[in-house]
Amino acid sequence: MKAVFLDFGTMGPGLDISGMRALLPELEVFDVTADSQIAERIQGAEIVLANKSRLTDEMLQACPTLRLIGLTATGTDNVDLTTAKRNDIAVSNIRAYCTESIAEHVFGCLLNLTRNLAHYNAAVRDGQWQKSEDFCLLSLPIRELSAMTLGIVGYGELGKGVARIARAFGMRVLISARPGTHSVAEGRVSFDELLRESDVISLHCPLTDATAGLFDETEFGKMKSDAILINTARGGLVDSAALVAALQDGDIAAAAVDVLPKEPPVDGDPLLDYAGANLMITPHIAWGSNEARQAAIDELVGNITAFLDGAERNRVV
Repeated sequence: MKAVFLDFGTMGPGLDISGMRALLPELEVFDVTADSQIAERIQGAEIVLANKSRLTDEMLQACPTLRLIGLTATGTDNVDLTTAKRNDIAVSNIRAYCTESIAEHVFGCLLNLTRNLAHYNAAVRDGQWQKSEDFCLLSLPIRELSAMTLGIVGYGELGKGVARIARAFGMRVLISARPGTHSVAEGRVSFDELLRESDVISLHCPLTDATAGLFDETEFGKMKSDAILINTARGGLVDSAALVAALQDGDIAAAAVDVLPKEPPVDGDPLLDYAGANLMITPHIAWGSNEARQAAIDELVGNITAFLDGAERNRVV
């Protein structure tokens, strides 16, 4: 059975794939596959494994042997699911593999911003503490999480993981109703109320037609001026230029962004040009703890095993 892993390099170093090779002895593993190489590499394959490689309608139509697409991500926007379903190609994703990693990243960013850790570290190294007239240096404010309200947009596995840690810190937690809907389920608040009431907003929703550009100048205008936005979901949820303007104009206090609309951002992005200390940018690493990356591989092995046994596991098609 021919099988290929198109972009194993995106999973990072130090992973054990012996279980995968035991299931698929003929597996070809490529660290990187350019879009122009995908059609050739999947030709004749029954199983294609991928993280971010795009599998289009044309590619799937040209590979009649294909039986399973196994993704090492929760998102499926890189696969033409309509064609997969029409051609009876199973598609599986992975779930609940990086909850702790992402939740810890959210609070790492939040603590850095609310306690101004980077500023104080730089101040000491710059000699400012040494010149202080007092025993401590309080040049920027320090906020306690227990006095803050966290708003969560997207209350799946990841959103629930963040909420659990927030409550452990003593934070009040608000859960947004689906943006654009008029009904508000029990235990949730309207999107507009969440914007108005939250000191911190953390995004964990998928990128869809309904959520693309969810945060632009209108939404930033409704937020508190001392609010913080954290995006570890998808870059397309936030209008980059509008976020830069909100940070510059003081519409919100700060932001932490782990994702951009295009990754890697080879064509630039307004956020990359912003030099203010109230913005943290990390290169899509919130999911990437050693434990989470290995869990992703183990989940993929579980999906392949189920498929070979004729069972369905984590199937989206």
